[in-house]
Amino acid sequence: MTEHVTIDTADGVMTLTLQRPEKKNALTGAMYDALSDALKKAESDPSVRVIQFQGDGDSFTAGNDLGDFASQARGEGPVDSPAHGFIETLSKVGKPLVAAVQGNAVGIGTTMLLHCDLVYLADNARLLTPFVNLALVPEAGSSWLLPLRIGHARAYAMFALGEPMDASTALACGLANAVVQREELRKRAHDAAIALTKRPAGSLNLTKKLMRQHQQIAAQIAAEGQAFKERLGTPEAREAFSAFAERRLPDFTKVA
Repeated sequence: MTEHVTIDTADGVMTLTLQRPEKKNALTGAMYDALSDALKKAESDPSVRVIQFQGDGDSFTAGNDLGDFASQARGEGPVDSPAHGFIETLSKVGKPLVAAVQGNAVGIGTTMLLHCDLVYLADNARLLTPFVNLALVPEAGSSWLLPLRIGHARAYAMFALGEPMDASTALACGLANAVVQREELRKRAHDAAIALTKRPAGSLNLTKKLMRQHQQIAAQIAAEGQAFKERLGTPEAREAFSAFAERRLPDFTKVA
């Protein structure tokens, strides 16, 4: 176990489990680094044929730890967030990625699914991308990938209004492969991962490469990353994170 991320490899599947359930698996910089390192090792290890993401507790992940964002908004955090490194690494993974998602998948918890090849949702899953609520912008290439998948209107409502999407709607929109009972979730995802290990790895890798416009994705991630970094330094972002810390609604009308 490394910084709340457990890495288990068996039968050709590397399983990455978020283990910070008391904080809804909110992702810290150390957790992002652990995930990035694991993905890089998986890519270079021929014994790993598939990578599976999952989270302990009642949520897949609450997204980025807001304490880290707040520090950056105050100018106290690192200029280059480990989150961006994880996003870049994730977007370049050539091996199949499988996700098992229960409860809330917030921010990166949803946008990372756009880079996964098979996504299984528990019936209580909710996908949320409340970036604008925090005076930020979408990341992980999602400002292009999400509208591409579900259409502009739905994607804009998720981004701008922070509207959650339930599991059945996500399935209907093409964001997931299946919705299952919570107790069946990990087995369903793992069975799919095992099935992929039995397919020819070279063919899987090339198929994934052909299905994804890597240059467009990389360009979108870079543009989003720059805008995200700039937004963290704005008065609106400081108001958003101050309001969160003070447990009140933000008032953006008074921010110059």
